[in-house]
Amino acid sequence: MRKNIGFVSFRFAGTDGVSLETAKWAEVFEGLGCTSYFLGGELETPSERSMLVEELHFKHPDIRRLYEEAFAGGSRPERLTDELHGYRTRIKAQIYEFIRRFEIDVLVPQNAVTIPLNVPLGMALTEIIAETQIPTIAHHHDFFWERKRFLTNSIWDILNASFPPHLKNMQHVVINTSAQNQLALRTGIASTLIPNVMEFERPPAGIDEYNSDVRDALGLDPDELLVLQPTRVVQRKGIEHAIELVARLDRKAALVISHASGDEGYEYQQRVHEFADLLGVRALFDDHVIDDTRGTTPDGAKVYSLQDVYPHADLVTYPSLIEGFGNAFLEAVYFRKPVLVNNYSIYSHDIKPLGFDVIEMDNFISAETVEHTKRVLDDADLRGHMAEKNYRLACKYFSYHILRTKLYYLLTAMFGEEGSEDGCR
Repeated sequence: MRKNIGFVSFRFAGTDGVSLETAKWAEVFEGLGCTSYFLGGELETPSERSMLVEELHFKHPDIRRLYEEAFAGGSRPERLTDELHGYRTRIKAQIYEFIRRFEIDVLVPQNAVTIPLNVPLGMALTEIIAETQIPTIAHHHDFFWERKRFLTNSIWDILNASFPPHLKNMQHVVINTSAQNQLALRTGIASTLIPNVMEFERPPAGIDEYNSDVRDALGLDPDELLVLQPTRVVQRKGIEHAIELVARLDRKAALVISHASGDEGYEYQQRVHEFADLLGVRALFDDHVIDDTRGTTPDGAKVYSLQDVYPHADLVTYPSLIEGFGNAFLEAVYFRKPVLVNNYSIYSHDIKPLGFDVIEMDNFISAETVEHTKRVLDDADLRGHMAEKNYRLACKYFSYHILRTKLYYLLTAMFGEEGSEDGCR
């Protein structure tokens, strides 16, 4: 099915969940014969198939200022309304240009009509989708009603109209059953559930010549456990729990935290530093050594990808309090590593019932959790059994095959079955 797919979002860059899943969708769409194009405010996508518009990024100074005013509460001044519509008009013209330039057949907003980080972008997309009737697949990762900070605002009329819009030419995709239920309850919109996926059909490369020295580069001793926290340092990741677990293992171990705090400030990162010092845990903040891709630092030292670090990990910790789905969980399973998982709501409802074998905690580190972790670390056969069972389950439920099947279904729902004009087959 040869269609031009137009992805639109704030950014397609880095390791945030939206960028990662968009890359997977683009790869699968291309396997179906489509061509993917990208419109965003920050891009690490092929230049010949990309269009950069800085006003789409939520970090753009004016867009950020409008966001802060809209979610400050109180009444909405006429000036704010005028400015929102002014940027809506400007962004709308750019989206129209993107559609014309690349002859887009299917528009795929990635979280852009879901979470109101760029309010004019959501407004502009809504109007274009309504005006053109362009077939649209809206991929929703984080609805505004799932985040407390968005509930105090002066733009309820805009949120109700555009986040997300309810239009007949739109297919809506959510990543968990809770979002599916809430979307239907709040808006009457039906949706397709497509979980986050990984290419489990292709096993990881493992340790090679480039990444064989990862432990040395991280400063680990030969007899020291590498406990990997493969997330940014933000409060909802619950990193204090990983620190407590390492402290209670009573073993020589380092907690390697792969990413910095990023867009959400450094106050929590300082808290994590202090908590690690308080418990006597060696916490390594290695975002200067670990990046999205391999490379070198300005002084010529190696930079490793997160995929280079996973094969060396003895344990992966994922004590998140809130997640839309759980990419780091899938990564741990992909690299066949034992994983500590907090029983957060989406894991509890969408992942745990499938039968995954993990070290579990329920919002705090219990003595049972500590003992279970020690048993897993001490028993290679147990680790191997857990890893193989989890990998088989992930192949069944979270593989590219699942994504390919569902995206083909969505395209078929919009365009029909190609080749069927001359009669049913």
